[in-house]
Amino acid sequence: MIHLRRVCFVIGVFVALLPTIYGQTPQGPTPETSLSVSGEVERPLKLTAADLGNLPRRAVRAKDHDGKESEYEGSPLIEVLKLAGVKFGEGLRGKNLALYLVVEASDGYRAVYALPELDPAYTDKIIMLVDKRDGKALDAKEGPLRIVVPDEKMHARWVRQVTGLVIRRAQ
Repeated sequence: MIHLRRVCFVIGVFVALLPTIYGQTPQGPTPETSLSVSGEVERPLKLTAADLGNLPRRAVRAKDHDGKESEYEGSPLIEVLKLAGVKFGEGLRGKNLALYLVVEASDGYRAVYALPELDPAYTDKIIMLVDKRDGKALDAKEGPLRIVVPDEKMHARWVRQVTGLVIRRAQ
């Protein structure tokens, strides 16, 4: 009887390790997507995956921190901020040039972007809020949402596990 229990235990361990043996990492439950947009905005928002899925989408190719090129899919960050009433184009002048964006992550990490960095009227650079990498949803370590900036040499502002976008004014 004891021998049979050991055999069952060994088989159970083997089955649990199969994904790792074949180069796959076990996927835990995907965190529910929730993004808040707040601060100096016309309409503070709490967005779900469905809300974000209704935004214009595009794919970009970029190399990650380790130099591996991937295709990321999501929405230009400007589209999310427009939903909250943030002004771009002709509306991003004068006193509005003192506004900036703080991207917040679930672990407390933060990164700052000047609004003209997001605006096609000012730059050809694109800053993306992505939810997919190489056609798959981001894993729990990266997502469910992440900022990707294909043309940046350093990845310090590629915020993982994005939970909030806050518009503030420089004093």
